Amino acid sequence: MKRKEELEKLLVVVDMVNGFVKEGAMADKKIQEIIPEIKKLIDVIKKEGEGIAFIKDTHKKGCREFKRYPEHCVENTTEAEVVEELNGYEKESFSYQKNSTSTMFAKNFLNDIDAMKSLREVIITGCCTDICVMNLAIPLQNYFDEQDRDVDIIVPESAVATYNAPWHDRETYEKAALQFMNQAGIQLVKTYKGGK
Repeated sequence: MKRKEELEKLLVVVDMVNGFVKEGAMADKKIQEIIPEIKKLIDVIKKEGEGIAFIKDTHKKGCREFKRYPEHCVENTTEAEVVEELNGYEKESFSYQKNSTSTMFAKNFLNDIDAMKSLREVIITGCCTDICVMNLAIPLQNYFDEQDRDVDIIVPESAVATYNAPWHDRETYEKAALQFMNQAGIQLVKTYKGGK
């Protein structure tokens, strides 16, 4: 991987942790279907020598968020760990823990973004499309606007997913989130091919 200040691209893998994919109150096994596409993207970005960041939902017992969502991804549990299919990539990547639905507030995330002076693309993948993915994409777009930084934010639709529940129809929420991101200037693509 290039040095931080030389990185032109950053692939962000949001919340591909066991607690959203494989086990626990917030998990939806359908999200597993995007793992192969994310692996492909990681391989493309690694081959280019560009940056990869893993975002991990990690909460303390009794945290404030649990007033709105069932308990999930408690620190020091397997729920807060990156899924097995992707965890081998984490040690060579940036890694951030977050205690909210927005990566923007994760410790050191914005400091690292600021240090990436050559950055021109951020590719966002993972789950959930309408919560943590959107809550990174739109605020990050606003952050770059505020700084007048010309950085494209790209969301490959084949590499994001959300959950299904009686009160949360997957297709409806996914479609709405993609529309909101598109309206905010996020570039939606079916798949991300890479290349310079």
